[in-house]
Amino acid sequence: MTWLFPRLFAGLLVLVAGGVAGYWLGGAVHAPVLSVLLGGALAVGTLAVLDTLRGMRLITWLRSAQETDAPRDAGFWGEIGYRVERSIRARERTTAEEKARLEQFLQAIEASPNGVLMLDANDQIDWCNSVAAAHFGLNPQRDRLQRITNLVRAPAFVAHLQFGKYDEPVSYVDPRGLGTLSVLVRDYGGGMKLVLSQDITERERADAMRRDFVANVSHEIRTPLTVLAGFIETMDTLPLTAVECKRVLMLMAQQTDRMQTLVSDLLILAQLEGSPRPAADRWIALAKLLRRVEADARTLSQGRQTITLTGDDALQIAGAESELLSALGNLVTNAVRYTPEGGRIDIGWRMRPDGSGEFAVKDTGPGIEREHIPRLTERFYRVDGSRSRETGGTGLGLSIVKHVAQRHGGELDIHSETGKGSTFRLVFPAARLRYLEAPSPRMRDAL
Repeated sequence: MTWLFPRLFAGLLVLVAGGVAGYWLGGAVHAPVLSVLLGGALAVGTLAVLDTLRGMRLITWLRSAQETDAPRDAGFWGEIGYRVERSIRARERTTAEEKARLEQFLQAIEASPNGVLMLDANDQIDWCNSVAAAHFGLNPQRDRLQRITNLVRAPAFVAHLQFGKYDEPVSYVDPRGLGTLSVLVRDYGGGMKLVLSQDITERERADAMRRDFVANVSHEIRTPLTVLAGFIETMDTLPLTAVECKRVLMLMAQQTDRMQTLVSDLLILAQLEGSPRPAADRWIALAKLLRRVEADARTLSQGRQTITLTGDDALQIAGAESELLSALGNLVTNAVRYTPEGGRIDIGWRMRPDGSGEFAVKDTGPGIEREHIPRLTERFYRVDGSRSRETGGTGLGLSIVKHVAQRHGGELDIHSETGKGSTFRLVFPAARLRYLEAPSPRMRDAL
């Protein structure tokens, strides 16, 4: 109310000034009272017109977008314009800040690795991030305000959404065959729903691999344990001759060796998966590795196959010696085990034109059918289970080779044809190879 008294005082002052002026001017017409009234009325009218014009300017500004400043008039209308403008600017700042926070919030949701989908009370899409769009096959702009069940036809998802109880997530295989989704629905607001989606394809695959791994290990250990238990019971309950006891003990030793080999391979795999990558500055002479691999191959072969070795004495490779020896030894051991007597095994190293190096083991064994090749590096996968067990294999050798290759930045390449033998190649990148001297001509003639 601070404006009321000044405004009344101003009006009274104008009225008095108008009356005085009228009285002074009306003296000539000998009508002083009428002149005072006319002068006062004219002064008050002029003030009212000016006041109305100021009010009209403020109303015109209020009817516009208020992008310019309010009229800078003095007095009552000036204060109203100033206070209205300040209120509008404060609200604009608040709106801008809220909008900025909303944008940051949406950006944070957009950066989430999980899908976020917001539905209104009619299950229509209000907003979704790009991950949810990819999971459900949506277009964030085109499909907005569309009913979600008209666009996502997965029966498990539709039934879960319509059931109304969202205590547990629902998992289903994407009808497009892109993987497995886990969807969690939560109510919020006035009947609105928040749908959270997560791609659990890798988790499901890892769980399946874990289950298969446990089952395979249990199966592999159960067989020798059963044999050992049977032999122990036989020796405990039946009188055996010295020859029979010797044979039983030999078979028990074979089963024990088989379990020890299996445990050793499992420990190697665990170490490979749980340790950091081998350093790239620990150099090992390739000739040393090849000679050890060749010696082991000849010892295992006992002259049943023809074994040849080619390589380069001046070459060095960077990595973990024990891992590389295990990988190379597994390839050579497999070749000896599966190549029939009188066959040929060629072990060699050659440099590729791009600077990478290749360790190759080529045999004249029975070969492998094409459909089995992509799965050879899976743990416990066998082309012929009975034959593998007869040769003493654990089904983990090629899995170890693959892990070693990946840890050294390389890859395992397998080529095989039924009846024509197999070739296993370990390719190492140029960054892990070096020469102590100029390469010898023998390297160029290697495998």
